[in-house]
Amino acid sequence: MPPAAAASPARIDQRAFLWLLVALSLATMHAPQDIWETIRHLRVPDTDDAMRLAAVRDLLAGQGWYDNVQHRFLAPDGVASHWSRLVDAPIAGLIRMLTPLASPPLAEGLAAVIWPMLVFGLFCVLLYRGARQNFGDRAAILAVLVATQTFGIAIQFQPGRVDHHNVQILAMLGLAVCVMRGGFRAGLIGGGLASLSLAVGLEGLPYVVLGALYLAGDWCWRGRPALPCLAGFGLGLGLGAPLLFAAQTAPALWTATRCDALSPPWLWLAAGGFGFALAAIELGRRLATPGSRVALAALCGSILIGGFVLAFPICLDGPFAGMPALVRDHWLLTVNEMTALPKSVAQGRWEMLVFYPVVLLASLTATWMAWRGPRRRAWSVAALFLWPGLILGFFQFRGLYIASGFVPLVAGPVIDRALILAAAPGTGARRWGAVALGGSLVSMVWLAPAALAEWLAPASRTALDPAGVIACQGDAAVSPLAALPAGTVLGPIFLGPSILLRTPHTIVAAPYHRAIPGLTAAIEGLGGTEADLDRVLDTFRVRYLVACPSRPADDLQAEPAFATRLARGEVRSDRLEAIALPGPLKVWRVMR
Repeated sequence: MPPAAAASPARIDQRAFLWLLVALSLATMHAPQDIWETIRHLRVPDTDDAMRLAAVRDLLAGQGWYDNVQHRFLAPDGVASHWSRLVDAPIAGLIRMLTPLASPPLAEGLAAVIWPMLVFGLFCVLLYRGARQNFGDRAAILAVLVATQTFGIAIQFQPGRVDHHNVQILAMLGLAVCVMRGGFRAGLIGGGLASLSLAVGLEGLPYVVLGALYLAGDWCWRGRPALPCLAGFGLGLGLGAPLLFAAQTAPALWTATRCDALSPPWLWLAAGGFGFALAAIELGRRLATPGSRVALAALCGSILIGGFVLAFPICLDGPFAGMPALVRDHWLLTVNEMTALPKSVAQGRWEMLVFYPVVLLASLTATWMAWRGPRRRAWSVAALFLWPGLILGFFQFRGLYIASGFVPLVAGPVIDRALILAAAPGTGARRWGAVALGGSLVSMVWLAPAALAEWLAPASRTALDPAGVIACQGDAAVSPLAALPAGTVLGPIFLGPSILLRTPHTIVAAPYHRAIPGLTAAIEGLGGTEADLDRVLDTFRVRYLVACPSRPADDLQAEPAFATRLARGEVRSDRLEAIALPGPLKVWRVMR
């Protein structure tokens, strides 16, 4: 053997090395303690996850498919949920499959861990395929790697996250990949995913509208080559939306207008997209110029928007129309996902640095590449789906949820390019700029400046510490209530879903905008005077009063609320008998 050959070092298979990093990142993505707590004690990250599991449990207990009412919420009438049975069904199926192998509580915990893992697996498959077809294999692997390090993604796919946001992220990524690919089949699948998104919840509506406008604009500009994708999308949306609507909505409610869920107003928009696609197919050969196609699009758009305004004017004010100022100020605007970026910064919530900068950088990068780089269609679609989240996220934190799912799609090819430049001979600003940009698109990198800001300016944090809420709504705190005879509970708004999930009691309040009487009662009863509290206790025939001392209600008058002082032991009431239970909650039995 020649000496040179003998001294030649073995080369590492770069692709295998990257996949190894992905495997390690997946294995360490979530703390084992969180997984175990979810399995054993049904730990859930959010009130919505608890409410989802309560609905799934009712479905498994025999509640009707079309009966989407939570009957232990503002009993006896209950509160009709605007959530989709299409998310309840697979979770219920998992629990049913696991029950012969484990006890019912353990089966629920296992399902709460497995479901977000399955959805994340589908997300990674879509991400990999979309990035590979547009940017190459190594960029696709890097995109999956970045997904495991993107905080906005990790929190939406963590153990116990059975809410619908992860399904929305999956559907919108799939729609974007289909629009990038083009063609009738991709358009048809994209239209179906758009229908699924609308059926699950309306958070993805702005993305569906922009995707439809992109395809319409593409057809207006290019004509016949762009028609198959537009036609497929219109068909998938126009047929998929009413089918999914009918599948999850009782026939008696098919004509009811619901601005917060898939219903006639949004079916009208889906039908309009279907009609425009049919018109483009029928008239496409006659419309030989971009101007004529724009005219058709403008005509159809005017009919669509005009009909919506005339037929459904109530939906122009959004899903929270008619909400009383008291509820808006003391509940809605205090919810973390409804918080605007300036308010978060003013409150010293430096963790926003982990979420917002990567979406901003990804939006700017995708826009620049769509303007100057190759693969302009892919980059323009990525930018199209990033900017709505960036803008909405400025006013409401939840706007970042879906947009965060597109950060890896941008970061993968950017880091791939940075690796190419880093391996090239020579140095320069271009190389280091690419490396810096690639690193800055990994949100975990931003944990360092967020921690530094917290350390340098601890006094700037005026936002309430979430630890108090977490302690009060956990299994150890709420489960002792189950030992009490069943009755109606008046407690903090955020505590309602956990009480439904972990006890047999009924509740007055939970954080849902369709339950305005309950929200008003909790705000006035827990934040007002003794007379206010007594009035609420009598009106709703409350049997148990529950308080979380570390998270009292907002005071509605100059002095602290009576319920707050009661929890501190500063006052007492002859009609309230204290009940000693383990945990942080303070509990009283209401004496008639």
